[in-house]
Amino acid sequence: MNMTAVFGSYGRPASFSSKSGEKLAEMSAFISPLRYKNKMYLYGVNTEIGYNSQGHYLYIGPPNPDLTAAEEGAYITCMGEKYRIDRAEKVYKGNDVFYIWAIIRVIVEI
Repeated sequence: MNMTAVFGSYGRPASFSSKSGEKLAEMSAFISPLRYKNKMYLYGVNTEIGYNSQGHYLYIGPPNPDLTAAEEGAYITCMGEKYRIDRAEKVYKGNDVFYIWAIIRVIVEI
């Protein structure tokens, strides 16, 4: 079974959109909360309703869409939640992109 089939069978439905809101792609991916030992990357933002810690998540998804080439402000939507892409990298199997991993963060809309 290849990774695209694994994402399709076991991943959650998600979409990738431009900063203007145009849906660029639909895919299935794994999104899981990150738990840092030393909390050195965790910071938050104050909103009108209080402090939001803006939890970080690990995204593992198919080679397409290519999140490593995402424009500033592009985002992922999954299960009604929007996530901005902080960092993304390709993982290769031989010369082919096997999957893409990314650190994503919940978008806090004020």
